[in-house]
Amino acid sequence: MQVLRDNVQPAVIPFWETVPWDENKIVGVVTLPADAPDKPYKVKRGNGAWVTPVRVGTTTRDASREEEARLSMQSGHLQYDRMSVPGASLDDLDLRRLTDYFRNVRGQDCPEPGDRETWTRLLINTELMTEDRGRAMPSAGGLLLFGSHPKKFMPQAGISAAAYVGTEKDYNARARATLSGPLVSLFTIFGKDATGPYPRLARTFSETGAVTESGVIEQALDFVRRNIDVHAAIDSGGQRQERWDYPLDAVREAIVNAVAHRDYTISVMDVELSLYSDRIEIISPGRLPNTVTVEKMRAGYRASRNELIKEVLRDYRYVEATGLGVPRKIVAGMRAHNGTEPDLIEEETCFKVRLWKQSSGRAAAQSEGTDV
Repeated sequence: MQVLRDNVQPAVIPFWETVPWDENKIVGVVTLPADAPDKPYKVKRGNGAWVTPVRVGTTTRDASREEEARLSMQSGHLQYDRMSVPGASLDDLDLRRLTDYFRNVRGQDCPEPGDRETWTRLLINTELMTEDRGRAMPSAGGLLLFGSHPKKFMPQAGISAAAYVGTEKDYNARARATLSGPLVSLFTIFGKDATGPYPRLARTFSETGAVTESGVIEQALDFVRRNIDVHAAIDSGGQRQERWDYPLDAVREAIVNAVAHRDYTISVMDVELSLYSDRIEIISPGRLPNTVTVEKMRAGYRASRNELIKEVLRDYRYVEATGLGVPRKIVAGMRAHNGTEPDLIEEETCFKVRLWKQSSGRAAAQSEGTDV
């Protein structure tokens, strides 16, 4: 107990209990909580150095700087999207999108385009920029959301999309695209420039106004539309309706969750959007954040790795204020559309959402032993 207090930072207060072993022995048991909020812990080595040990397979080694940052993000102590992006400046942000956001989405006044000082102060106050030693620079979230060319500074800022002919990846894909740019689109509301008040009852800008320049989210949804089929159907009232292979609300929710909650400390991987003949897969780099589990997601548990990005996407109505997007749009949406159950899979380095085109495809994958 004393060792844990003196040689671990922050000090650990474990749970202590004794267990009878036999007639003459008692075993002391020290239990540490697996989801302790103070992670990552540092341990004092014999040479006086403080290190963060991590478990890799059956071995223990000192964490790298990137691994320490990832542990801090998982515990909620560090929010990557609020960190500054060295080398970037106000000139690397799209003031047209920012004007659209403040004036039409938030409904507030914003500076004139040439008023750099007032723009900088506004963006620092809203955490879309940060200030370090008197120098202002975009935050990671600000650059991802509103950057003119985010990939210039963050190579992981995008989506790698592909549409395949069959049920497996193939070099001869029907379509491929690297989707890049800011996450949000530049909108024109009802055929006018984005300068007037925005009708607050709409769920997203894309449902009420024309997209002038597509952001990554709309680019991804457009890629899906181009590579799946739409069929005509007659509803109970005798009206002709379009029916896509997948419910677009569920697809949009999966895409938004991937870009909003992915682990951006993994700089070598884009979000992956793959269309197969029987399913759509959206793969987000990194494990689930904080204490999130698949079961909690299905129940509507609210937690975020990138709070700033999530809040701005909520302003655009991409993210539900209730946090029930997964159970309502993905799970319930797929059940209502074709009776299938979406697969939510956490793996060692990523999180995967799999939407099935029809129930027969999922059953076939199960019979072949495919991980579903």
